[in-house]
Amino acid sequence: MGRQPSSRIFAGIFICVIGFIFLLGSLGRLNVGDLIAGYWPLILIAGGCWLLLANRVQDLGPGVILIALGGFFMLAKWNVFGVNAWKIFWPILIIAAGLWILLRPGTRGFTGAAPAVKEDDINMSVLFSGGNRRIESERFRGGKATALFGGLELDFTSTRLEGNQATVELTAIFGGVGIRVPRDWKIVSESHALFGAVEDKRIPAVPAEETPPTLFIRATALFGGIEVKD
Repeated sequence: MGRQPSSRIFAGIFICVIGFIFLLGSLGRLNVGDLIAGYWPLILIAGGCWLLLANRVQDLGPGVILIALGGFFMLAKWNVFGVNAWKIFWPILIIAAGLWILLRPGTRGFTGAAPAVKEDDINMSVLFSGGNRRIESERFRGGKATALFGGLELDFTSTRLEGNQATVELTAIFGGVGIRVPRDWKIVSESHALFGAVEDKRIPAVPAEETPPTLFIRATALFGGIEVKD
């Protein structure tokens, strides 16, 4: 048998331990309910360890955050903080979000050449609010949009791309960003998501041109969502 990846070994051992615990419960030697109620944060810690082993040094953020959350809830169950844990949970969660942004890997670049991000055409951000914008540029070059505890809707259906391609950076943190594009556009995305999602919900269509307009999207979703639609 060849050498097994560390993450696979860890996952196998973890599943065996879980199975052994339930076996003891079935034999009446262990109260599984009490065990889970008292030590369920260890599941988060184990999941974080597995992510660290699976990603190695490529993406530390998710694993570190899961371990931190598991440790927090474990200490709270032991009443280490001396206060209601929920009073300090949200500040710690926001700190964890910042750590994820710091520890996440830098963008590696798209396959092939993507145009540089230009903020001249669009540079939007919302905080605890919402915003809508219809982009009607005949030579759109790209830009950035950020939603922090809020929502953004961008409409590109009347937009033409300069050089038939452009790059946008979209960030949703405890919020959402939705973009609407023409059905014949090609979307090339590079995304990072933690407790969130980046989704392309367009109906597939055959491009009308041999080289369709291409929108490159760098997307980051943290406790939020980014959605592409037509």
